[in-house]
Amino acid sequence: MSWHLKEQLQSTLAQEQGARIFAPGSRTGFALVYPNTYHVGMSNLGFHIIYQKINDRHDTACERVFMPEKKNEQEYIRTNTPLMTLETQRSLYEFPLIGFAITFEMDYFNLLKMLSLGKVPLLANERAEHDPIIIAGGPCATFNPEPLADFVDVFIIGEGEEIINELLDQYYWGREKNLSREKLLLSLMEIEGIYVPRFYQPVYHEDGIIKEFVHPNEVPQKINRRWIEVLDDHAAQTVVITEKTEFQGMYLVEVARGCGRHCRFCMAGYCFRRPRVRNLAKIMAAVQEAKKLNKKVGLMGAAISDYPQIDQLCSSILELGLGLSVASLRADSLSQSLVDALASSGQRTITLAPEAASSRMRNIINKGIHDEHLFHSIALASRAGIPNVRLYIMIGLPYEDDSDVEAIVTMAKDIKRYMETQGSKGMLTLSINPFIPKPFTPFQWLPMEEMSKVEAKLKFIQTSLRNYKGIEVLIESPREAYIQGVLARGDRRLGAVLKTACEMGGSKQFKKALKLHELQEEFYLYRNRSRTEKFPWQNINIGFDIEYLYRELEKAQAEQYTIPCFADCTRCGICRHE
Repeated sequence: MSWHLKEQLQSTLAQEQGARIFAPGSRTGFALVYPNTYHVGMSNLGFHIIYQKINDRHDTACERVFMPEKKNEQEYIRTNTPLMTLETQRSLYEFPLIGFAITFEMDYFNLLKMLSLGKVPLLANERAEHDPIIIAGGPCATFNPEPLADFVDVFIIGEGEEIINELLDQYYWGREKNLSREKLLLSLMEIEGIYVPRFYQPVYHEDGIIKEFVHPNEVPQKINRRWIEVLDDHAAQTVVITEKTEFQGMYLVEVARGCGRHCRFCMAGYCFRRPRVRNLAKIMAAVQEAKKLNKKVGLMGAAISDYPQIDQLCSSILELGLGLSVASLRADSLSQSLVDALASSGQRTITLAPEAASSRMRNIINKGIHDEHLFHSIALASRAGIPNVRLYIMIGLPYEDDSDVEAIVTMAKDIKRYMETQGSKGMLTLSINPFIPKPFTPFQWLPMEEMSKVEAKLKFIQTSLRNYKGIEVLIESPREAYIQGVLARGDRRLGAVLKTACEMGGSKQFKKALKLHELQEEFYLYRNRSRTEKFPWQNINIGFDIEYLYRELEKAQAEQYTIPCFADCTRCGICRHE
């Protein structure tokens, strides 16, 4: 045991407010793991929510675990110290239940590394009766659990506030009945939203495409995604106060969930389509907690400016003498009141996401943003004293041509000139990411654009804007984007690839590991899928018909726009309008 590592964890814990620690042996331990650093994990509001839900029970003590920084990781290895929890510095392998919150595909490598550091058997089929049960939830677990199926015993499909308690109730019932590991896992499948991959075995055609999944009759053919219908029944705000996060000095409060905008690239928008908003009084009760702590309020949601009472919410927060920040803005629903509130809170940059520059491409992706919306938003920001503008853009979108790429350069120049006409001398930042096709979106059938072509487009944009003062271009690593592209739509065969890559040093060895297992990245990245192809995520019922997605793909091909669906929409049962 490394006392240095233990003291570091104790020091981090001492700087927190709100952590809950229970006497050893008084409750069953649940290790809640975020497969990234403390800084990243404690910035995730969903992680806070589940931590509180588990600790609110009378029988379970939830303790947090994070990926150690590189220096500390080496110390764990050098001293042969098992990965430890933050609350009591117990070894990971000692916990009967270990739950991973998985938000990003690149964290799959950390998940494997953390199991290894924690002295937990890596493969689910090699765990004995008394080994921990490994659970995974979060966006990646919901959209496509298959690449991690070799390592995870139980996946939570959908939102976790209700299902986590049902899972724990069933676990304690099974333990009381002395069920074997296999029978306990089978009993968990009685809970809607639980997926145990060992009971679903893929069968492949000779070309590598999935033929079918074979499963016993006692498990459901499809796993229904869980979702919270009434958000106000479940609090969603910061639980543990710490300064070591992305949102330093901020108290996070969720105002809404789901999005009815129909952006065709957005996995979250399709999987959690129905917009749900919190009652203003409930939100303000959470804001009062921020007031007690003298923290800025961070409003969280898919599109904060779409919240029906956003202006009243902002004015109420300011009346309490608090500042505010927002997770996301829509250029077509921005108000002067919201922008003024952000400015008075010290915000110096307005962030907008047109995603594409040409009208044609915005119709294809169904973004619904026009240049007039962007100019109007920038005018509001300038008037309020916010000088800087950040735009999120994707490159390599479906049906994109050279004119669409050239339009990005033109848009940047036009916006910078417009900023100057508004008296702003601020910076225009283009944050550009390669487009990655995702499951449960209309683009799930389409290939990712070849990396060489995307790199050429990125170089063109950088070169074209290099000499323009006040414009900067930030680009996500194409290498990582293409690993994400493989993992996002990958099948169970990638488990062996992930394991080999981790044994060879991590994500940088992923391409080499693919070749060692005789799998082609082209198969996952660069081919069109047929309309009838069975996908790795076919065991999940996300809440709408597959034909609905295909109709949206056909609309994209025809450059047709689909009207948004908001919280008061009554035209469709579950957002399936034509």
